[in-house]
Amino acid sequence: GFEIAVPAAHAVEVASKLFEDPSVNPTGLGARDSLRLEAGLCLYGNDLDHNTTPTEGTLGWTMGGPKSRRRSKEGGGTFLGAAHILQPDGKFQKISKKRIGIQGMKAPARQHTEIFDATGETKIGEITSGTYSPCLKCPIAMGYVDKANSKIGTQIMLKIRNKMQTAQITKMPFVESRYYRLSE
Repeated sequence: GFEIAVPAAHAVEVASKLFEDPSVNPTGLGARDSLRLEAGLCLYGNDLDHNTTPTEGTLGWTMGGPKSRRRSKEGGGTFLGAAHILQPDGKFQKISKKRIGIQGMKAPARQHTEIFDATGETKIGEITSGTYSPCLKCPIAMGYVDKANSKIGTQIMLKIRNKMQTAQITKMPFVESRYYRLSE
């Protein structure tokens, strides 16, 4: 599918033209949200906010390597907020929490679901997004946990509707992307 952004003044015209084609079907935010989550992509306000750094959100790849122009002082890589996430040599500062993928629970874990260690006694984080995956045919979620508990394969417990459910930290994206970029 596609997500199309157009100026508001042209939205009705573009939508009308698209709907002339019988193979075009509109979808809502639920479809967009499940596709976004399957791809391991963040939604600002849920998975990212002004209190979360790009490195905590596992988005360091968007800034290139330590010697890239964005991250090195030699390349002019001083940007607003760099002092909060970069060391002088361009490497990332240590983080205390990390965004992780979660699978294995029986019911979908929604935003603010508490994440506990495998014993269910110590709270280690919180879900930021969760839904049922149409592609995988099972619930998936992502959230933040203490860095010490972020290893893929770690067994965890989720408190879903006041019941503890077992789950596991897993890699993201949940579904490998096959992005296609139209030539300009």
